Amino acid sequence: MLLTAADYRPRDAEHAVLYRVIDEHLEAFLETAKGQADGSPLPQFVEQEFRDFLTCGVLAHGFARLRCIDCAFERLVPFSCKGRGFCPSCGGRRMTECAARLVDEVLPRVPVRQWLLSLPYRLRYLLAWDHGLARAVLGVYVRVLLGFQRHRAGRYGIRDGRSGCVTVIQRFGGRIECEPAFPHAALRWRLLR
Repeated sequence: MLLTAADYRPRDAEHAVLYRVIDEHLEAFLETAKGQADGSPLPQFVEQEFRDFLTCGVLAHGFARLRCIDCAFERLVPFSCKGRGFCPSCGGRRMTECAARLVDEVLPRVPVRQWLLSLPYRLRYLLAWDHGLARAVLGVYVRVLLGFQRHRAGRYGIRDGRSGCVTVIQRFGGRIECEPAFPHAALRWRLLR
């Protein structure tokens, strides 16, 4: 079903609670972060994510004008921040698009099991800032997990098959700290060739 012009309702970004809280307290938060025990401010990309969020869905920060060629109806659509951190609109859209692509185009119709690699605190900080190291650790984890699956599948008589997996590296924890984790969806049994 296609949406008509009457069905589309732009969100009111500036009146959302999250927007108002960040808009009102961002500068104080950034100053507080600078005053922490180690004296280092938040990483620039974190501050930029906050600032970009405050422009997301706000007409004053840019928009596209759309015009229907049949009825000449016009609508202004505000630009989005395309943030990867905490913008509910952009994050929700990205998550939905990614899930739809995985289900429709990537993953076969076989059982999938979710795994999670959680690391000791001392390693988390290193992996949060060193993408190459995070990829290397993930590579070891995937090899071990797929080897485990290969061994288990062999016990069930499945030979010469392949398995697959999808991992999205998350770089946050429940208290907004930088804590990399590796949620991982693995095909439950090896696929027959």
